[in-house]
This record gives sequence, C-alpha cells and structure tokens, in this order.
Amino acid sequence: MIPKIIHYCWFGGKPMSRLGEKCLASWKKYCPDYEIVRWDESNYDVSKNVYMKQAYDAGKWGFVPDYARLDIVYNNGGIYLDTDVELLRPLDALLGYGCFVGTEENDLVALGLGFGAEKGNRIVLDMMKEYEERAFLRPDGTPDLTPSPVIQSAFFSKNGFTGCDGEPVEVCGCTVFPKRFFNPTDMNSGRIDVTPDTFSIHHYAARCATPANRFRGKVYQTLYRFFGERFADGARRVFGKRTGKKK
Repeated sequence: MIPKIIHYCWFGGKPMSRLGEKCLASWKKYCPDYEIVRWDESNYDVSKNVYMKQAYDAGKWGFVPDYARLDIVYNNGGIYLDTDVELLRPLDALLGYGCFVGTEENDLVALGLGFGAEKGNRIVLDMMKEYEERAFLRPDGTPDLTPSPVIQSAFFSKNGFTGCDGEPVEVCGCTVFPKRFFNPTDMNSGRIDVTPDTFSIHHYAARCATPANRFRGKVYQTLYRFFGERFADGARRVFGKRTGKKK
C-alpha cells in the first residue's frame, strides 16, 4: 500500500503563490488524514545529484524537482504533487497501486501531474537512474531545458508503453492513467473537461517557463477558443517568423 503522505517541493525561497495556497488547501480538504510534507533547502540535499544541483545553481527551480521527487518517493513512499495541482476528490482509491503515474496530451507521462509509489519501488528507482546519467548543463554551459515529460515518456516507451487508448494500462508493474484522471485540461483551448474519473486539475503554473512563453501560450489558447485551430496555428507561425523564432 502507498502510505498516506503527500510530498511537494518548493525550492528557491520565494513566497508561495495564491494558486499554490489554493491547491494546498484542496489537499487538506480532500485528504485530511494525510501527512503533507514540504521539501526545500532546509530538509533536502540538492547536491546529491548532478542534474539537480546544476539546475538549482542556475536558478531553474522548476527543474530541481525532476530528480528530487523521485528520490523522495523512493525513500519514503507516498504521493507527489506539483504545487499547481488542485485536488477534486480524495486520493484513497490510488493507495492500492504499487506505483502509478498520469499522462497529459499525446500520452506523455508527466510526474508533475501527480504520481505515487510504495517505498523502495523498483520503477521509481529506474527512473532515478535516468537522471543519474544526465547533466542539466551542456558541455558549452547552456542549460538543457528538455521538459521532464519527454524524459519520462522515453523511459516508459523503452519499457513497452505505447499509449493508454483511453484506459489505464500496466507497464512493468506501474499503472499509467489516461489524461482525464489527472489532467482534464485541453492544452489548445484551455477548456477543462472534468469527468467522474478525474482526481485533479494541473493548472500549469510553469515555474520553468519564461513570462513571454506563458503569455504566448495564453494568447494561443484564446485564439484557438474563439477562432479555431487553423487560425491559431497560422497566427503562431506568423508570430514566430516576425520574432525570428521557430514554431
């Protein structure tokens, strides 16, 4: 059984946002008998992994938990949630799984949506090893900003995952849930489609994204919602050309 512990990371020392406070309140509301543990510089050693330490030293706080959350869940058991995850119902139904993860668009496995495991779970250990073979800084000193879902999805694909096809599937002892369980948001339109299966909403605060990229994302969603995908994609291509950036 997964223990009744919710872990979250907050590195960098900045005050929690109003969204973060709202999300933490939802954890207490729906999981009142769970221990909620905050991990930060006071109780976690970010130097234990090269990728994590380099991300921390670069001030890329959104990348620091990519390894830390795996390490924390492996050594303690429990459920990890990003601070922009709002719960909609209790998590007790997930405690019977040895390990579970969620997916976002295109069946990308994303641990930030929420994942859980028993202490010492082998799949979590194997995911940790993926980061032990990576560095955050490239040889030229520039950061590798590959999003964690790309790394995690490659790991699950290597172990036989080909998609959920609408239903939970088991991969090497880990249950992979379709996006409606932990991520009911349409990333194009921004619409949220909650179903009876939905446990939570990931609000994508995107600490690792620049303000400009967050703004572009909001503009694209607005155009998509009111004018459709074709118009929004055309506007994004034009904007990319004018700024000298690729789509």
